[in-house]
Amino acid sequence: MSLLKNVGTIGGLTAVSRVFGFVRDILIARVLGATAMGDAWQLAFMLPNLFRRLFAEGAFASAFVPLFNRRMNKDGDLAEAQNFATNVLSVLLPTLIVFGALAMLAMPWIISFFAPEGLEDNPGNLQVAILLGQVTFPYLMFMSVATLIAAVLNSLSRFAAAAAAPILLNICLIAALGYGLTLDGDLEARRTTAQAMSWALSLSGLLQVVWLGYFMRRAGFKLSLGSPRITSGVKELGVLMVPAIFGAGVYQISRFVDLFFLSTLPVGSYTYLQMADRWNQLPLGIIGIALGTAILPALSRHLSRAEDGEAARLQSNAIELAMLLTVPCAVALFFTGTAFVQVFMLGQNFTAQDALTTGMVVSALVLGLPAYVLVKVLTPNFFARKDTRTPVITAAISLIVTVSLNLVLVPRLGVTGLAISGAVGAWCNIALLAGLLHWRGLYRMSGHLISRIARIVLAAITMGAVLYLVMPYIESWFVQDIASKAMGLAIIFGTSAVTYGVATLALGILDKNTVQRLMRRQG
Repeated sequence: MSLLKNVGTIGGLTAVSRVFGFVRDILIARVLGATAMGDAWQLAFMLPNLFRRLFAEGAFASAFVPLFNRRMNKDGDLAEAQNFATNVLSVLLPTLIVFGALAMLAMPWIISFFAPEGLEDNPGNLQVAILLGQVTFPYLMFMSVATLIAAVLNSLSRFAAAAAAPILLNICLIAALGYGLTLDGDLEARRTTAQAMSWALSLSGLLQVVWLGYFMRRAGFKLSLGSPRITSGVKELGVLMVPAIFGAGVYQISRFVDLFFLSTLPVGSYTYLQMADRWNQLPLGIIGIALGTAILPALSRHLSRAEDGEAARLQSNAIELAMLLTVPCAVALFFTGTAFVQVFMLGQNFTAQDALTTGMVVSALVLGLPAYVLVKVLTPNFFARKDTRTPVITAAISLIVTVSLNLVLVPRLGVTGLAISGAVGAWCNIALLAGLLHWRGLYRMSGHLISRIARIVLAAITMGAVLYLVMPYIESWFVQDIASKAMGLAIIFGTSAVTYGVATLALGILDKNTVQRLMRRQG
């Protein structure tokens, strides 16, 4: 299947999930707001997700996929691959149970350390925050198992089920928020809603395991749970995971650093960052995750067959597609982020000042949007070669840059400074990854690709200049009635689409040959 079709399948279903997530965050903003309980929920939600991205989606997936693909028989016999996955699951699950239990016992100290200024002023809020953290942590175990099953399905080129699974998460949380909307809206109602959401989060993890397990069986692949055994395959996975954990761990350490700096800021800062990140995650999730998921198995196959030319072509196509889609998104959101927050999140417990602050954070976050996506596009080139060490080094250097900037910017700019530091660190990581690929002769961008990227950036800048001129005339519309808001959004979308579309055609960026090249089947 072509890169464009794979990305379309994954990205389309991810887009549905992001829409549900978008509705979820609109409801969170209005029901919980930028309050102490809103921050408590955001912290409880972030903790298991940090470890999920560290162990499951980060280190585990990057190490498991190449080893699993290597054991897949070209004649369709999956016995060796199935035995490998079963042995991995038998070791993974008990490890997760023990780790989860220890984390739940330590939750009072964890929450107290990361609690934002003001949360501890009310002992009741602090106790509820601890309970939220304990209830949400089993989500880590369920999602780690789900990640294993998703990796199997992706390796079998069954992308749809895994891409659709997160929809279940958002449906569960929206249901809990719907219950919260029936309550009075006072402090006790917000506490009750946050607790309902915590239970819904863990339930969603279990449902995703069941969902993915069903489609795995339909694909003719079965997993069973046996006694934990450290086989040679499990040992090899562990060896590959250790540097990958440090590599992903550097990124997650940066997230913990974010939590630390957020804990020094006033109540509401967690909510501002998470609400702003939703706008960043819409294109990042749809484009970045789709591209990264689609190219890793294909790159692994090309490199295992010594098809270096095909691997380089796939990498170039992924970079071009990433830039073609993310650069205009970043430019548009930079100028219109506050307007979107005002239209969709302003109201009830989310005030006008909350919306303005969140909009500033959106503009800062999207400075790094193309870089966040390119990280997911470039790192598979290392992972496919079973090189999980190099991304550790680049991520560690970018972390040093980010933390250094945090120390300077956060005291002056608050949560906006945190977003700017992260964006600069992400671009630093990209420069290092691309430079090392070039230096080692593993991948070198052609002059043709560099020229196309330059034209994409020029087209996006043209669109941004037009938006800059238009926004002052319509910015007051986004705090008026629904008709005015709808008209303002229509002008934003129309201006962006027409300007970028005309610019891409005028600069020769998007043509028939480009589409055919992106749709060419991967080997």
